[in-house]
This record gives sequence, structure tokens and C-alpha cells, in this order.
Amino acid sequence: MSETEIRRRGGGGDVGAGTDPGGQSESDADRIMLRDESDMDDKPMVSDDIGKKIGQDKPPEALDNMLSGLPPRWKNWVIRGIFTWLMIGGFALIIYGGPLALMMTTFCVQVKCFAEIINIGYAVYKMDNLPWFRSMSWYFLITSNYFFYGESLVEYFGVLVNRIDFLPVLVQYHRFISFAMYIFGFVWFVLSLVKKYYLRQFSLFAWTHVALLIVVTQSYLIIQNLFQGLIWFITPVLMVIINDVMAYMFGFFMGKTPLIKLSPKKTWEGFIGGGIATVIMSVGVSYLMCQYPYFVCPIEFSPEIERMTISCEPSALFRLQEYTLPQTISTWRRLFGMKETITAYPFLIHAFFMSIFASSIGPFGGFFASGFKRAFKIKDFGDIIPGHGGIMDRFDCQFLMATFVNVYIHSFINVPTPGKMLQQVFMLKPDEQLTLYYGLQDSLVARGILEPPPAIQ
Repeated sequence: MSETEIRRRGGGGDVGAGTDPGGQSESDADRIMLRDESDMDDKPMVSDDIGKKIGQDKPPEALDNMLSGLPPRWKNWVIRGIFTWLMIGGFALIIYGGPLALMMTTFCVQVKCFAEIINIGYAVYKMDNLPWFRSMSWYFLITSNYFFYGESLVEYFGVLVNRIDFLPVLVQYHRFISFAMYIFGFVWFVLSLVKKYYLRQFSLFAWTHVALLIVVTQSYLIIQNLFQGLIWFITPVLMVIINDVMAYMFGFFMGKTPLIKLSPKKTWEGFIGGGIATVIMSVGVSYLMCQYPYFVCPIEFSPEIERMTISCEPSALFRLQEYTLPQTISTWRRLFGMKETITAYPFLIHAFFMSIFASSIGPFGGFFASGFKRAFKIKDFGDIIPGHGGIMDRFDCQFLMATFVNVYIHSFINVPTPGKMLQQVFMLKPDEQLTLYYGLQDSLVARGILEPPPAIQ
């Protein structure tokens, strides 16, 4: 029955016509039925079928047959352990590949995480009858990456950008182009709205933007951390990995007290044991990395060799310094014939605080992901890593950690370096560069740092 027919029948004024035993007119019943059907069609459907399609974590058949004699608990432990070490080994190879390999890996992880989140959205809102809507989600991913990675290109590769004819124009109007791309997607979405699917379409539009906020912005912050030096990228990643592995080990062998209802398998024993192990091991790893310029030097683009370089004189943050201990501790150390001071890298203090965050707040990224999966009745975000699930299952805590490290660097560490300042100067026009040059020269001469230039005869 069409909506027009319902309105015509309902507006006829025949009070006694078509009434049911309950006193409700036939037209009213049709209206209610139409409204209920419309609501039912437009609302998200969270059913057990979603869990059957997404996150079916199955180990390789050969490995499954090989471990068939083990109890399920120990079987999962072995499979999880094997692929944990494979991932750690792969991560070590990527580190060996240098900063470009790490950037490409970060980008690939971002795309895969976005795909896993969006696939859940499509399974929930059942938009298969509007397949082009998926293209819109990926378009917004491209737009977001164009904006964020364009910002990095301008900041860190200004010299290279300035040498290519068409790039300075793209740099000058980068934000305007990014905004225009987003507006195009916004208009595309409005024009795509279909009757009876409004709620689903707006929900999926919001879903896409939340996914972009979680994935794209966080991966951008990871890249920003990477340019500060490999140590700012590697140590936070290792802290989360160490905490995850050690919490699992302590929980597996000693866990008895449930920690949080969102993750029934998490225990206080695993949480506390993993936290202590994370702090100790993270400080130890940081101590080793501080000794190598490859890990501590900022990544900069060298105009002379036209490629990224990791070469510098380590800053004071990564040079050994003497620290005076409290009087009581100094006295005891003197009694045992030890020095009253200790020698350490200042970075270890920062590594300590970052490890505290990784072990106490970092796991809440995993709890958040667990609650998300429970809401949609799925076990894992994907099934690409046997014993672990999807990429998002492994990086739920990493994104939270990356944000903290970026905030930490800009709040307590970040100091402008000559290399960074030069990158900005090279982006100026020649006359602006000369103005800056003479202004800096006059300031240095006035302060007695530089000799006055010889007078022109």
C-alpha cells in the first residue's frame, strides 16, 4: 500500500469504517505498519551472522593438524607464540630497512586497519545494495591522507619540493585543495541520500569519519614521531609489544583475578606483572638504543645527497650525564664502595614515563577495542594473523600510545633544530630569505656574537 493511499484512506472522515475490535482504524494500523517496516529497514542489524563473516581467526591447516594433540588452551598459546615471534622478526627487518620502510609499513597498516573497521560498518548497516557508497569511504581516506601527508611533505622535504616546478603551487594551496576535495565528498554524500536509507547512510558517514579519526590522524602522528628519530618510533612500539606479551604470559601462568568485564581473560596478575616487566625491559632497551646515532638522530632531507639522512652529533638527551642521588642513597652507596652519583642517559627518564603510560593506560586501548567487538558480536577485527586476529587487533593500543608520545615530545622535548629551521627558510621567496639573513646578521652583530661586516670601499 502506497503512502498516498494511506493518507487518502485516513483523511476520509469515516469514523466507523474499517475499525478493528480494539477500536483502531484500518488506516491507522497501516500507518503504524508502514512506519515500523521503514524503521526496521533503516536501522542497523547486529546479528550473529556478522561474527560468522568477520574475524574468523583460523590457523593454517598444516599447523592446526600438527598441534591437534594439544588442549585448546595450549594450542592457542603455541600458535600465538609462533606468530608473535614472526611479527617481531618482521618488525626487526623493517627497522633494518630504514625510515622509508617504516613509513611505508605505517601507511599499509593504516589502510588495512581502515578496511577492517569499514567492513564491520558495512556488515552492520548492510549497504550492499548501494555498492558505490564504499567508494565514498575510500575517497575520504584518500582525501585525509592527501591533507596529512602533504603537511609532512611540506615540513620535512621543503628543499626538494621547491626544486620541482609544479609542487610549490600545490604547497601554497595545499589546504585549499584539501578542503575542496573534502567538500566534493560532502556534496557527493548529500546527493547520494536515498529514501528509506537515511539513517543507515548518515550512520555510515559518521562511522567513516570516526575510522578516519582513529586511523589516519594517529598514523600521521606516528610519522611525526618517526622524524624526531627512530628511537621515538621504535621504543613506544616495543613498549606496547612487551606489555602485551608479558601481560599474556603472567596472565596465562598466574592469572586468577579478573580485571575488567570487557575482557574476561584479562587478569590483575597479568596487568601488574606485565606493567612491571614493561618498565624494566623498556628502560633496558632504551639504554642500548641511546648508544647508536642511527636510532637517536632526527631524520632530515639532505639537499647535498638528495635523500633522507640519519647522521648527527647526538643531543644532550642522548649523552651520558652525572646525576646526584638523595643523601640517604648516596650514604649507602659510599658504605659499599660505590660512587655517590650515577651516570645515565637523560632519555631513560622519558622512557620510564612512557613505559608507565604504556603499561597502565595503553591496555585501555585494547579494552576499548574489546568493547567495540562485543557490541557487534565479533571475535576479532580480521583473520590475517593466526592467533591474533586482524591488524587492528594488534594496533589498537599502538594508536593510543602514538598520540601520547607525540603530545609528550611537543610538551617536554621538542626544540627547534637548525635543520628544521632551514627547511622552513628554503620555502621562503629569495627576497624574504635575504630579509631574514640581514635581520639575523644585525642581531648577531648587536649581541657581539658576530664581527661587523667590513665596510664597502
